[in-house]
Amino acid sequence: MEEFLPFFPLKLVAFPQENVNLHIFEDRYKQLIKECVAEDKCFGIPVFDTGILEFGSEMKVEKVVKTYPSGEMDITVCCERVFELITFQEVVKGKLYSGGKVTFIENLEDGNPMKWQRIKELASQFVALIKMDDKLNVADLTQEYELTHKLGLSLEQEYAMLQMTKQSQRYDYLINHLERAIPFVKEMERAKERIQMNGHFQHIDPLKF
Repeated sequence: MEEFLPFFPLKLVAFPQENVNLHIFEDRYKQLIKECVAEDKCFGIPVFDTGILEFGSEMKVEKVVKTYPSGEMDITVCCERVFELITFQEVVKGKLYSGGKVTFIENLEDGNPMKWQRIKELASQFVALIKMDDKLNVADLTQEYELTHKLGLSLEQEYAMLQMTKQSQRYDYLINHLERAIPFVKEMERAKERIQMNGHFQHIDPLKF
């Protein structure tokens, strides 16, 4: 079933249940957010790269944190669902912002618990390597979306995950990413150690022939 959403295109991927902080300063988006708050309605963030992409996130305003004298706002929004773009209007009639029709993507929660445990094991190794284990407690995570922005995925990779309709697909994707990323990070750390040794006095045993 198609629905109409006002749009706020951003170079950003927001995943279901994720909170995002935004600073609103353009007139068109001030208008959009004021309407969403007043009418208790959602808006869409179609992912923007070199242009508007086909998928995006439905967002609900959770809180207006601060309103400035200029009308600018700091807000917190939460992703409700993922959508696929059907139509796009650069300017909605009578408004300043864009909008369009969307269909919402069903999400199948079919993840294998053993694979989820594997993801957490790999993620623990990864955050320890990049010395972020004091900022992210992997043991407390309950679903894969909580990890995605913390694992060094590119916008393109995050966008690929956004389109996946099965949790099992996302599990396999994250395992593959981590299994490739961990050896790379380890090698980078070894390279840093070697670089740090340069310029220091070193005791090297002479070769014996």
